[in-house]
Amino acid sequence: MAVSQDDIRAKFASALSEMYRREVPQYGTLLELVAEINQHRNEDSLNGSIPPRIEVERHGAIRLGKPEELATIRRLFQILGMYPVGYYDLSVAGLPVHATCFRPLSKESLAKNPFRVFTSLLRPEMIEDENLRAQAEEILSKRQIFSPRCIQLIKEWEQCPTFSQAQVDEFIKESLETFRWHRTTTVSKETYQALQNAHPLIADVVCFRGPHINHLTPRVVDIEVAQIEMLKRGLHAKESIEGPPLMNCPILLRQTSFLALEEKVDFSDGAEIDGKHKARFGEIEQRGMALKPKGRVLYDKIIQSKASSDLVDFASFPDDYATIRKEKLGYFTYSVAKTLSGPLLKRDLDSLVEDGIVSFEPITYEDFLPVSAAGIFQSNLGTGSVHIVKAHSDEALFEDALGTSVLDGFELYRSMEESSLIQVYDTLGLSPLVRNDPVASRI
Repeated sequence: MAVSQDDIRAKFASALSEMYRREVPQYGTLLELVAEINQHRNEDSLNGSIPPRIEVERHGAIRLGKPEELATIRRLFQILGMYPVGYYDLSVAGLPVHATCFRPLSKESLAKNPFRVFTSLLRPEMIEDENLRAQAEEILSKRQIFSPRCIQLIKEWEQCPTFSQAQVDEFIKESLETFRWHRTTTVSKETYQALQNAHPLIADVVCFRGPHINHLTPRVVDIEVAQIEMLKRGLHAKESIEGPPLMNCPILLRQTSFLALEEKVDFSDGAEIDGKHKARFGEIEQRGMALKPKGRVLYDKIIQSKASSDLVDFASFPDDYATIRKEKLGYFTYSVAKTLSGPLLKRDLDSLVEDGIVSFEPITYEDFLPVSAAGIFQSNLGTGSVHIVKAHSDEALFEDALGTSVLDGFELYRSMEESSLIQVYDTLGLSPLVRNDPVASRI
C-alpha cells in the first residue's frame, strides 16, 4: 500500500527529531520545556485547546555548499511533500548565503505535519579573498552529501511517485545520513583553522561531510515564558527575542535560542590536538498571523526605524484582529458562524462579519524573516576576519541552482483566504466570487 507524502513527512520529522535528540541532549531539555508551557497554556485556555499541529511542529535548518546539493535536496524534499517557498537574502547582514524554506503548501498538509527546513546556500562570490574562495570551492567539489542508495530512491520516486512502507523506511534511513553530525572533518587542522578564522559559517559549510542539521525548532505558545525557563534550566539563552515585540495578537514570527554548543571534532589529517566547533544550537519559535503586502510594508517600516532608535514604536500597528482585518493588513480564513432564517439583506463581507453570520480566524505565518534569521545566525556563529563583499539579492542565481522557481508566500496565503471565502459563499447560497464582487474586493 502506498504511503502518502504527508505521512512520509511526519515519519521523517519524527526520526530526525529522535536522531538530533541523541546528538544534542539539550534539545531534549528544550522539548520538555516547550511541552510544559504549551500544556499549561492549553489547560488555562478560555478559547479551547491549542491546535494539535503545535505538538509535533518543528523547523530545521541546513547550510549547503554548492548548487548541485541544493538541486538534489529539492528533489528529496519533494518526496516529503515540501516545496521551496520564498527567497531570503542574508547578504544584507553580511552573511555569504541566500536561502529558501522547504515546507508543505496546503492547509490540510500543514495541519497534518507542518515540518519545514530553512535551507541556505553558500555564495562563494561574496568571499573577497580569491585564494580562500578557490580553496572552499575545491573542497566542496569533492564531497557527496547523499548516499548512493538515497540518490537511487529519489530516482525511483521520480519515475513512479509512490513508496511502499518498506521503501519509506529505507528512504528515511538513507536520508538521515545527510543530516547526521559527523565529528571528523574532511580537511586538515590547518585548513579548518584557516576557514574558521576567515568566517565560522564558511568553515561550518565547507569542512564537514554533510550539512548536519544545525537546529530543530519546536513551536511554543508563549516565547516570553520560554526565554525565562531556558535560563532557569541552565541553557545559555541569547539576550533578546528576534522578531516583533510581544502583542495581544501575535504577527509573523518570534524566535530565540540557546547559544551554539562547543563540540569536539577530529581532523582528517589525524592532528592530535582537540578541535572544537560551534554551529549547532537550540531554537524556539512562536508563530503569529501572516501579513498581507500592505501589513508587511508597515511592519518593515516600523522595524527599519530601529536603525535610528533602539525604541521601536509599534503603536501604529493595530493589535486586534478586527482592525487588522478591516485595514487589510493580515490574512484570514472565513467560515459560516450561524444558519440563516431568511434572505440576506446585506452581502458584503464586513456586514456578514458584523452581523455574526461569518466568523474569521488568522492564518498562521508559515515562513521566516530574513533579519531574524540573520540575527540567530550571528548570535551563534559570530564573524570572522575575512571581508565579506556586500552583494545584491540574486534570486535568479538561487533559482538556477535550485532547478525551479521559488513559490510566493503571499500568493499561497491569498489562495487560502480566497478558498475559504468561496466556501462561505457556497454555503450561504450566494453567487460565486466575481471581479466586481464586494467580497472579492476584500481579498
